[in-house]
Amino acid sequence: MKIKINFILIMFLSGFINGQTTFSKEQVFKDLSHLKKALIEAQFNIYESVSEDTFEKGYLEIKNKINKDSYSLLEATKVLQQLPVIVNNGHTSIDFPGSEYMKYASSNDATIFPIEIAIENNRALVRKNWSNNKHLKPGDEVLSINNKPINSIFKDMYAQISGERDMMKNVKIEMYSFPRYYWQLYGQINHFEVQIKNLAGNKTYQVAAVKVMDEYEDRRSEVLNSTMNLKFYDDIAYLDPGSFGGDLHKFKNFIKSSFEKIKIRKSQKLIIDLRNNAGGDNDYSDFMLSFIANTPFTWNSSFQLRTSKLLKESGKQNKNSNSKYWKSIFSHTDGERFDYDFIKTQPQPKEKRFTGEVYTLVNRQSHSQATVTAAQIQDYKLGTIVGEETAEYPSLIASVFYFKLPNTKILVQISKGKMIRVNGSTKEEGVIPDIFIKDFLLDEKDEILTELLNRLRNQK
Repeated sequence: MKIKINFILIMFLSGFINGQTTFSKEQVFKDLSHLKKALIEAQFNIYESVSEDTFEKGYLEIKNKINKDSYSLLEATKVLQQLPVIVNNGHTSIDFPGSEYMKYASSNDATIFPIEIAIENNRALVRKNWSNNKHLKPGDEVLSINNKPINSIFKDMYAQISGERDMMKNVKIEMYSFPRYYWQLYGQINHFEVQIKNLAGNKTYQVAAVKVMDEYEDRRSEVLNSTMNLKFYDDIAYLDPGSFGGDLHKFKNFIKSSFEKIKIRKSQKLIIDLRNNAGGDNDYSDFMLSFIANTPFTWNSSFQLRTSKLLKESGKQNKNSNSKYWKSIFSHTDGERFDYDFIKTQPQPKEKRFTGEVYTLVNRQSHSQATVTAAQIQDYKLGTIVGEETAEYPSLIASVFYFKLPNTKILVQISKGKMIRVNGSTKEEGVIPDIFIKDFLLDEKDEILTELLNRLRNQK
């Protein structure tokens, strides 16, 4: 399932804005050293999922790769990206270099690999073919590109992508798109030999690159969805809250009016769609849940923060720096980890609440707070989870802040907190649906919603 949003918004999530475009070897060295220090001192605990020896060895390997006299911003990003990857935490990262990609894309002669890929059961399958060679069909398995095995290409990509497990990295490849990552790794290539496998056997095709803007970006849709939507399938209400960010007042007005309309329609079944959701802040998700909860609730069973000099410097720029939350950060010693208790959210007055059956849709592209929200619904028994396992863990190290490296000004995202889901489980798995329905990205069909609607209608 894919839903279109403006890809430029996705590209600028990375925050790579820098007037300087070339850096000396010494500047890249200094930023790598600064990044290492920041990860050790400010991340909640980099040694929770990697040993100190492994991290140090990885750091030295990256450092030894810095052997050129000068580096472009894109080259520096490729090098520096690899250090947070070692930490094995999806929220501690240097993300895809969006602004550099946009600069490249704006050139009239910019081209890109023309085949979108979905990763199903560790197989790279053609999802969209934007080339003129129509022999490659959705569902065909890609075995190699320019004689490089696809697993070797994925290995190169994994070295640039932060995540707790390969499933999370595959999800990010699908989210940002395989062709974009391919460009980041290998640069502009105008011709490809693509070996595929299908029911007819193995075959190699010659495929020309396509123009980035006219023949790729302008024709495709993004995986993530930020569109708020309420609609009705007969007496079944369907609510997509969009991502849990942006204008909070607008979000609350939409949620409030949606539940008023659901009341008027007297719907007894409600579907909440958290698929293809980028996540965000619990201020948004908890407000939505207050309309289906019947007791006070929270979004975690425990939450810890680690404070640091870097975090405090970031906090001084925050408009809510005088809040209880930030005051607790400022009051603790740099490097200290401490428990922080959130006030429970109260349910809406009974007359405003939805009291019927709730079904919540999730898939591997339910990110961060969307995964946590699904876990809340499951753990408080507020509804039934439907779809496929989320790639994100509901108990995780997250709660991010950002800073820029001093020389390259590359934006770094660091996780400062650790949260445990409401039921207390720390098992390394996503939210497991109560009803499993596979979500295929190879077509425009909405398998999860269609199957659930069929089941609900057949209950009558």
